[in-house]
Amino acid sequence: MTDAHWQTSREIVERIMVYGDLVLETPACLGNGNSDVLADMPLSLDPLEGRALLTGTSIAGALRAYLREREFGYRLDGNSDALHNRLFGRQEDDEGAQSWLITYDALGEIPHQVELRDGVALEPETRTAESKKKFDFELLEAGTGFTLRLELLVPRDEGDELLRGFAISLQGLEKGEIAFGARKRRGLGRCRVTQWQVTRYKLTEPTGLLEWLNQTGRPQIGPRISELLGIQADLDQRESFTVEAIFSLDGSLLIRSGMGEAFAPDSVHLQSCRNNRMVPILSGTSLAGALRSRSLRIARTVGTKEKAERLVNDLFGLRIQSSQDKPVASRLITEETEIISPLDLVQTRVKIDRFTGGSFPTALFSEQPVWGKTGTMVSVYFVIQQPSKAHIGLALLLLKDLWTGDLPLGGEISVGRGRLTGQMATLTYRHATNSQKWILIQDDGQLHVDGDPNQLEPFLSAFVKEMQ
Repeated sequence: MTDAHWQTSREIVERIMVYGDLVLETPACLGNGNSDVLADMPLSLDPLEGRALLTGTSIAGALRAYLREREFGYRLDGNSDALHNRLFGRQEDDEGAQSWLITYDALGEIPHQVELRDGVALEPETRTAESKKKFDFELLEAGTGFTLRLELLVPRDEGDELLRGFAISLQGLEKGEIAFGARKRRGLGRCRVTQWQVTRYKLTEPTGLLEWLNQTGRPQIGPRISELLGIQADLDQRESFTVEAIFSLDGSLLIRSGMGEAFAPDSVHLQSCRNNRMVPILSGTSLAGALRSRSLRIARTVGTKEKAERLVNDLFGLRIQSSQDKPVASRLITEETEIISPLDLVQTRVKIDRFTGGSFPTALFSEQPVWGKTGTMVSVYFVIQQPSKAHIGLALLLLKDLWTGDLPLGGEISVGRGRLTGQMATLTYRHATNSQKWILIQDDGQLHVDGDPNQLEPFLSAFVKEMQ
């Protein structure tokens, strides 16, 4: 008579409890899927106390995806024996395996202030708002903290490999490379763990078993999870092209805010909370919209409409037009950045009657954009995951248009707002084995390049070849 399945032990020899202090670096859209309230995408809150809620499923999914990317690269997957499948479990038809990692819900503070953002879909050709495509969503403000709790079950035979995968996954939170919630590819939900607490229980020893039952173990505390676990976590097969650029502001910039005070001007530049103070920002959604529109324009200038749309959809994700379209995530990731040292001035404007040349009745309004002055800096950051040479060539052309002020950002670009002037940029092309870097500096009207500029020419040639 064979043993029943429930009598077969998994031979767990150790349990590792890990706690982490997680802090949001940018606002997070942790929605609950309910649209019955005033906002189209309201926040998910704990129903008992009303505290901010980060579900264990979201944490486990983000950790699993990060480990898969470190193991194989962006947008690539392995077989059932891959490390991420062994650690987090898998499901294949009627066969599968249970996860060795237990992930708990994380609770934050009760939100005292919720940011409300407006979103709108833009027509790629005209960069104007599409009809009936405006929406709003609630954001949990930056600085909100959560206490993460994870428990790893270590079996007898696979302990070292599972521990390695566990350390790599948690490194993503430690380095700030994992985001949570919606629109995380547009700069929202960025977070970082500042402190780890690790307690190990040896279940093969009576003392360790009793400590686990009573939860009386002695934790190790520190900022590096690999050191606390005593494991090397150096696996990384990701490839990317990163653009980090600093611009001065030529004139003014206006990205309209979805919320404001009662006596504020009619239009106020978008602000977000950073370190308990409201600061003007360049949102990742606004930057991505401008880059996508200009990408399509550049690609259609060089090649056919079909090839241009195929390349742009591959880079920015498919633009959903019908229920038959299958969503595809964007390769291009943008970040939300603070605008440093701008000048805040209120500008009063009036609509002019084109027939009489006089002011239009009841059409007086005021705006408060951010204005450039000496020392004002606007940072632009975006990264392309697993890029082709054609993708990098297109990114270089986008940087050129931003650098020269030909690609304005934000709204009211027809009246001269949103134009930037390039000051410095760092381009990084990271392979699985090595990386290349170029530094561009604008000095007295001259562009200086630190790195071989001839190595950039093949990327532009690949883009032209792809289009033609």
